[in-house]
Amino acid sequence: MFCEKAIELIRELQRMSDGQLPAFNEDGLRQILQEMESLYEQNQSDVNEAKSDGRAELIPSIKLRHCCLLRNQRCVAAYLYDRLLRIRALRWEYGSVLPANVRFHMCAEEWFSQYKKSLASFMRSLGADGLDITQDMKPPKSLYIEVRCLKDHGEFEIDDGTVILLKKNSQHFLPRWKCEQLIRQGVLEHVMS
Repeated sequence: MFCEKAIELIRELQRMSDGQLPAFNEDGLRQILQEMESLYEQNQSDVNEAKSDGRAELIPSIKLRHCCLLRNQRCVAAYLYDRLLRIRALRWEYGSVLPANVRFHMCAEEWFSQYKKSLASFMRSLGADGLDITQDMKPPKSLYIEVRCLKDHGEFEIDDGTVILLKKNSQHFLPRWKCEQLIRQGVLEHVMS
């Protein structure tokens, strides 16, 4: 049946919850492209036959195959675009360094690195010293928060020059904007009092 692989590709994305990146389905894409190539070649031969022999009865099958080609094309474009949106969202969630399990499923490493560079360039262009727009994804209620270190991270310097040693299970009272990235990476957790 026509377009079954393309529809399965879209269903695969729908089964994954938001924020998850499924493994890139290279085999499925290859099968869809082979189907499209086959449909195109069949249409070319039927169009040539319809023109040369005047066989008008071939036109409905030509139109059907053409609609299938367009549907496959839209499904592939939607699949790739949805993956790019998910990768972009992961950059905002995890920062510029993605966890290994996420990078394993990514096929667009080049696109991700280019997006990181574009975002960094934009942030540097804001204000005199630049502005990190990836911080404070939600408006803060206070400027300082209490955090607990979930794993050894080493030394951490804050703006006033104070160096803090982040060891597992240690608790600190730090500026929110300095530790929000580490919270998203899983190094720190916000302690709710």
